[in-house]
Amino acid sequence: MTIFHGIKRRTLFAAGLGLLAAPVILRRTAYAAATGETGNMEVTPQPQINQFKLGSIKFTAVRDGFNVLERPYETFGSNQDPQTVQALLAANFLPIDKFANSYAPTVVDTGSDVIVVDTGFGAAGRERGLGQFIAGLKAAGYSPDDVTVVALTHLHGDHIGGLMEGGAPAFKNARYVIGQAEYDFWSDKAREGTPAEGGHKAVLANVVPLAEKATFVKEGDTIASGLTAMLATGHTPGHMIFHVESEGKRLIMTGDTANHYILSLQRPDWEVRFDMDKAQAAATRKKVFDMIATDKIAFLGYHMPFPAVGFVETQETGYRFVPKTYQFDI
Repeated sequence: MTIFHGIKRRTLFAAGLGLLAAPVILRRTAYAAATGETGNMEVTPQPQINQFKLGSIKFTAVRDGFNVLERPYETFGSNQDPQTVQALLAANFLPIDKFANSYAPTVVDTGSDVIVVDTGFGAAGRERGLGQFIAGLKAAGYSPDDVTVVALTHLHGDHIGGLMEGGAPAFKNARYVIGQAEYDFWSDKAREGTPAEGGHKAVLANVVPLAEKATFVKEGDTIASGLTAMLATGHTPGHMIFHVESEGKRLIMTGDTANHYILSLQRPDWEVRFDMDKAQAAATRKKVFDMIATDKIAFLGYHMPFPAVGFVETQETGYRFVPKTYQFDI
């Protein structure tokens, strides 16, 4: 396996540098302050976005949503005793019986292309508070019609659900970049009657209708100026990551290579339930994050704590995650 349009003016609400954890709009604030009553307050959350620059490229990470799941040891470290997983969580000041999962589709604005990397849940997730990517895109000053390229790390539902809106392409002016091996696997009728059938049906509904506008890539192919595709299999058969470089600065968009900043990075050899080839996924995690740590470059992981960007340094059993703060803003 080998691993290897003009910038839009931000809206007033999104102005400034660093983390844009957008405020909530609270109605009846004065009444609540006077009476102490909070039960009937109406809360309208705004999309949570984070913008930063790497060289001449502008990134906008959007929090597509957030959920809390039970029994983390059933997802991460599935080849370990539950008590071992719980001990690692406790040692890192995290709950031992629940974990939080968030999703970070991202806009990469090169100045000549507006590239969306993964699309979140889309309309299917909105009843659960997910599917916020389009709202975040607009909050950052972009329209879906501005998007020129949609690049997909892989074809799981939380990455492709936002491709379609109301039965039509959500990004009508875009071309699509999809890993050849990934598309071939999920679109194949051989998935029918297997555990992958649900994913197959989602690809038929969301991805296959866009195939005529797609470029199918492999290791080393160029997606757009400054972006290169790298094969990083294991999580899925054709999982891709994207190397971004501008003005000598580098970032790797790692997709689902690692899905938890403690359980996947401090113990990269631990099996993850959603990795289709668990041994290969572990080998890929080590190879990718060894490169990131050795070269001291940033990465954006789809399920890392929002804004999903940081660095890693090696430690005895794996890697320590160091989230970004202000280094891209000054």
